[in-house]
Amino acid sequence: MHSSAVFLIEFGAIILGLGLLGRLAARLRFSPIPLYLLAGLAFGEGGLLPLGTSEEFVAIGAEIGVVLLLLMLGLEYTAGDLVSNLKTQYPAGIVDATLNALPGAAMALLLGWGPIAAVVLAGITWISSSGVIAKVLGDLGRIGNRETPVILSILVLEDLSMAVYLPVVTALLAGTGIAAGSVTLAIALGVASVVLLVAVRYGRHISRFVSTDDPEKLLLVVLGLTLVVAGVAQQLQVSAAVGAFLVGIALSGEVAEGAHNLLAPLRDLFAAVFFVFFGLHTDPASIPPVLLPALALATVTTLTKIATGWWAARRAGISGRGRWRAGGTLVARGEFSIVIAGLAVTSGIDSDLGPLATAYVLILVVLGPLTARYTEPLALRLTGSRGRTHPAREPEAGPGAEPGAGTGAGPEGKAEPGTDAQAGGGPEPVAPDQETPVSRP
Repeated sequence: MHSSAVFLIEFGAIILGLGLLGRLAARLRFSPIPLYLLAGLAFGEGGLLPLGTSEEFVAIGAEIGVVLLLLMLGLEYTAGDLVSNLKTQYPAGIVDATLNALPGAAMALLLGWGPIAAVVLAGITWISSSGVIAKVLGDLGRIGNRETPVILSILVLEDLSMAVYLPVVTALLAGTGIAAGSVTLAIALGVASVVLLVAVRYGRHISRFVSTDDPEKLLLVVLGLTLVVAGVAQQLQVSAAVGAFLVGIALSGEVAEGAHNLLAPLRDLFAAVFFVFFGLHTDPASIPPVLLPALALATVTTLTKIATGWWAARRAGISGRGRWRAGGTLVARGEFSIVIAGLAVTSGIDSDLGPLATAYVLILVVLGPLTARYTEPLALRLTGSRGRTHPAREPEAGPGAEPGAGTGAGPEGKAEPGTDAQAGGGPEPVAPDQETPVSRP
């Protein structure tokens, strides 16, 4: 059969399968992410039906999926909100790094892998998956919730930290030392700072340049601009996800609203492809030998991520329910962890590091959507009725709350995140003990 025909059949089967899995997840009132990952396992290395000609296209689609997820999240907030949250949430970033990087480093040392492997595994356990979390927030209808700006601030701090971490790790794995990678590090920091400065100071001009009444032209310009900035950022050792996110916050007003509506279907399509691609590169046979260490590490870092989100939301004046939701949402690991593990595997640092990282990420990328949904009700049940009996005593934003942390919305013309259908079937009905998300005016 002609290769193009095989490609169309394979890729069409993937998309059709994802659609059916999405419908099944909607019927079960469950996030489709774990089902997408299992589909990837079935079509990947060691799976039931490995792909052939369409794998390269799926890889490109996966990269676009991560970029679009972060672009859409950035469209919900203004540059002013970002700077304000970063200034006030940097202690949460320090707590996040301390609580979640140390378990990975300790595990590597206990297994006898050495200090370089410890630095690598620390990064794998530290960084949450921006792509998975952005999808979960949309699936659960929580983008407008009061705790979401806190979650977003932690994710952005982690993503920006990668601009420092990745060049350092690359230099260590190459055996050249940190000093030899100082030029790459300086470039990465400079590019991230320049892009952020442009987004803050010239965001309105960018929006005016992009603005048009023609939906087709708006879609092409916004998508093209995002991919160019993400590609340039990636080339300069800055995360493509960070570049896409900064493009999103640079756009405001009607442009942000129009781009959000136009890009939502594309985001959903390519985000699903991203999760399938992750599963494609996981050989099920490599998981059992490292399953116990991976489970132990996943258990510890699930608790530390929940503690991180709870502490950060409490510091921002968010109520008890929002604190638990923030902690549970941060659990998932994904794209950055796999990138870090890939660097280590390529360098040949330790043959078991790759399978351990894969098993660890697979566990948490499946567990993450579950903790995002069930941490709050489980915590309230275990702690009694305090979160339900006296809601008036637990205000969302107290006198010491950070600017913007308790609002979940961006001023200065940016459309506030709404409760319309976003990423996979729209929000869930609000439970009696759940805070009502902020509605789009």
